[in-house]
Amino acid sequence: MKTLKYHFALILATLWVSLVAQPKEEDYYKIITMPVPEGILLEVGGVTTLPDGRVALSTRRGDVWLVENPYLAGGELPKYTLFASGLHESLGLAYYQNALYASQRGELTKLVDTNGDDRADVYETIYSWPLSGHYHEYSYGPKIADDGSLFVTANVAFGDQEWWRGESRVPWRGWTMKISPSGEMEPWATGMRSPCGIGMIDGEFFYADNQGDWMGSGGVWHVAKGSFTGHPAGLRWSGESDSPVKLSQKAFFDEIDERRRFEEGRYIKPENIMDEENPLTLATAKEKFPEIRLPAVWLPHAILGISNSEILKDDTEGAFGPFAGQVFVGDQGQSKIMRVVMEKVNGEFQGVAFNFKEGFQSGILRMDWGNDGSLFIGETNRGWGSAGNQNSGFERLIWTGKVPMEMQTVSARPDGFEIAFTKPVDRKLAENLDSYRGQSFTYKYHSVYGSPTINAEPLKIKGVQVAEDGLSVRLVVDNLTRYYIHEINVPGIRSADEQLPVLHPTAYYTLNSIPEGDKLPASALSTKRTSAVVPKKPAPQKPVTKSTTEVLTYEQVKPLLDRNTCSACHQMSKRVVGPAFSDIAKRRYTDKKIVELIYNPQPENWPDYSTPMAPMPQVPKDEAMKIAAWINSLKAGD
Repeated sequence: MKTLKYHFALILATLWVSLVAQPKEEDYYKIITMPVPEGILLEVGGVTTLPDGRVALSTRRGDVWLVENPYLAGGELPKYTLFASGLHESLGLAYYQNALYASQRGELTKLVDTNGDDRADVYETIYSWPLSGHYHEYSYGPKIADDGSLFVTANVAFGDQEWWRGESRVPWRGWTMKISPSGEMEPWATGMRSPCGIGMIDGEFFYADNQGDWMGSGGVWHVAKGSFTGHPAGLRWSGESDSPVKLSQKAFFDEIDERRRFEEGRYIKPENIMDEENPLTLATAKEKFPEIRLPAVWLPHAILGISNSEILKDDTEGAFGPFAGQVFVGDQGQSKIMRVVMEKVNGEFQGVAFNFKEGFQSGILRMDWGNDGSLFIGETNRGWGSAGNQNSGFERLIWTGKVPMEMQTVSARPDGFEIAFTKPVDRKLAENLDSYRGQSFTYKYHSVYGSPTINAEPLKIKGVQVAEDGLSVRLVVDNLTRYYIHEINVPGIRSADEQLPVLHPTAYYTLNSIPEGDKLPASALSTKRTSAVVPKKPAPQKPVTKSTTEVLTYEQVKPLLDRNTCSACHQMSKRVVGPAFSDIAKRRYTDKKIVELIYNPQPENWPDYSTPMAPMPQVPKDEAMKIAAWINSLKAGD
């Protein structure tokens, strides 16, 4: 009888949720698109809030603007003043001691207004670094350390024939540089591929890298002096007298095959080896080279971004909502923001990442807090492509004052994880193990562009303990795997008051180390399962028929295009970074061939596109087939 009552309560809860309006991100955080005067093309590369509340913006076109009244006080429009111009692709901006510091492609520049007219009259080179002239040699920063020194990072270039292979053609490409205000440069660390996102968090330097060769996915790294974060191009300069990294490129490639092949007069692009036995991971490579620093948090590619950017700690003391002290990470390709919480376990950083806010008008490159606790966001797609519908943007994100039902954080425990929520949970649902599911997985470490997820294994959830106040649960997991990403999903959890589902129900915890300490006894755990109480009816057997792929409408396929980041580079009938879907349809590929090209693109098929498509092995096969069938349905418009 108790079992029937319990099951009936779950049914009623489910029916109630279906009748309640489902929450949306905009209920809690609203995007305000900032007015920009006609004739000003921002393409923002840097954002910093000044002490007087104004916002300074640098652009990839080389301008620096001062924005007065960015809070739209009194309903008045903001005023834009050109502070500086003539810079070379400024992709970072910081304010320090009455001056603005901008990273240019080849130097760190100090901009000073000496007469108070809101225009820089001093352009001072603090430090310059070499350039080879390759388009991909972007430079980012600076970020100001507690001692006033400035951190700058530098992209690698790519090979002329081997367009997929990152190269450090001149000193300090693929490096982090620490530069004093007087201009002394200290090489700090290497292993960076495309380190667009950099930030100071509690006095320590962190950076975010993007998927590519040697980078299976994006992630956030804590970078101590002498760190090697994985990309080997910068090791070319480890023999320099002032290099804190002593691992040589030769020693690295003596142990790890870079898969460089030259056959019949051309280089052969390395491809992912399917069903590879004992593939190398970054963690297993660390056993060979202790200098390797693992990411504190992996950001699974195409789920939590494709081109990770700014790293920013919430220091608003609650003015931005219930996530004070946490870290926000922007993404250029998916035009969205993720939320990250890190902790130190056995001396190393690790932590959890969540989706946070989507729907920005262009690719997010830079962010900074306004004086009122709102978030200013600078955007550009620069031809890289982004999920937004504009080429650039300056937007502001405001908390509405409503607290969303979210996993506030996830922390590692000796026997699993502790999940803290922003609202008390419904205890009966939270004590049901069917309210949770998850898996663990990792990525390959190889010279191939990106990696599929590998070694995926469902989490064996043994039991759960709900806190007395309902604000947290302890989830006991039998098969924790060190160095793996642990995906934790809470589809069955609801808030106790309004039966609200968790707004972003999936967390990704990077478990670099398992904490020591006591494990929960079995007697303290709930092991209830709805599925164990009420057997599921077997699904009716369908007759075996020839497999066909249903052709979706554009409205149906759009979520797949957005989720798998196809929209970042392709549009229906307009050329952007890649060809229009309608132009692909004209090639008359079969559905199967399009799927093959999603997994292993052939840039030589599209010689008039300068940015080659990266392999997309993470796209699920069934979704790839649906996308391919939809593309080919566009043939009807020939």
